[in-house]
Amino acid sequence: MDYSKLLKYFLLWLVLGLLVGLLSGSASAFFLVALDWATNFREEHLLVIALLPLGGWIIGWTYYKIGQNSVKGNNLLLDELYQTKNPIPLRMTPLVLFGTIFTHFFGGSAGREGTAVQMGGSLADQLTKWFKLESADRRLILISGVSGGFASVFGTPLAGAIFALEWMHTGHFRWKSIFPAFWAGLVAHWVCESLWGVGHTIYQIPEVATHTLMNLLWIIPAGIVFGLSGRLFAETSHFFSKVFSQTISYPPLRPFIGGLLIALFVWISGSTTYLGLGVPRIVEAFETPLPWYDWLAKTGLTGFTLGAGFKGGEVTPLFFTGATLGNALHGLIPLPLALLAGMGFVAVFSGATNTPMACTVMGIELFGYESGIFLAIACFIAYIFSGKGGIYTSQELGWKKAWPY
Repeated sequence: MDYSKLLKYFLLWLVLGLLVGLLSGSASAFFLVALDWATNFREEHLLVIALLPLGGWIIGWTYYKIGQNSVKGNNLLLDELYQTKNPIPLRMTPLVLFGTIFTHFFGGSAGREGTAVQMGGSLADQLTKWFKLESADRRLILISGVSGGFASVFGTPLAGAIFALEWMHTGHFRWKSIFPAFWAGLVAHWVCESLWGVGHTIYQIPEVATHTLMNLLWIIPAGIVFGLSGRLFAETSHFFSKVFSQTISYPPLRPFIGGLLIALFVWISGSTTYLGLGVPRIVEAFETPLPWYDWLAKTGLTGFTLGAGFKGGEVTPLFFTGATLGNALHGLIPLPLALLAGMGFVAVFSGATNTPMACTVMGIELFGYESGIFLAIACFIAYIFSGKGGIYTSQELGWKKAWPY
């Protein structure tokens, strides 16, 4: 073994991981504080939802004029990981940051993972030219940025690292990615939560079923339903994106029309339950029975929002969809309500992103190790039955390419 090369590798990524963690963790901290402010303002001044078409126009026009390839979002990170052609533009960070804040401020249904991951990736990639990194090391810096963004925005450093490795390395894992991913994720989480004092939502599963054969068998139908729901979520977003792009040729007009229809939906329904992140509803899903259609409404509204061209992530809406679907299954599957909500929380995410290991670890970090067996089985079953689709069109799916649907 060449210890000099090993030492050089360790010192290089010790420094780079620290820098990536500082950048992505700080960006996530600012983003989370701004997102809380935007959400609270909207809930206290509901008339602002009437301006959603205007907000959509501003987002669409900005991306149309200066966004260039940044409009590809998370898929740009995947494309550059696989091909390493062009630098991730620094403008991606302010564009997706303020685009997402505008989306939530005016009442769109979206998440935050995509924003944090894109900020982490674009900020990290600036180090490529500063340190004159080779293409192989550039891949590692992108993985570190994704890990830092994910870990800091959700408060799950281990899941953040595994998500970056699993999401970006499907079919061609490299051991050199492990240390940069975990180190950047841990630093970013510490920077966001400890240095800047920005906390995260706490979810609880107070009761876990015993590991009897019958209880474990009940995970199978639940996991299948969660997987199909994850696929439905992905296909809904792709469907609306295709509809808007084919019917409205001028990009800024797409979120304007989309915003108009969403505002009309809110006015007719008289409900803001499915707008924004929906975190209060997710917490409720662990505590009390909810209407069975909550998961379906969130799936449709999020797919419509993102398909129209608004900005934000998909993961928190996936949490909403999964937790409320698990809540709805409580009447059919004899497992504790909170356990089913937690299983859905991570399993629908697993099915839609094709990252079962990351989702399992995330569930353990959020809910505790006691529910780990139920979470793991649900995540892997959902991953299998979600088929060869997902929310990321550029993601390499490995063996799932041969899946029949």
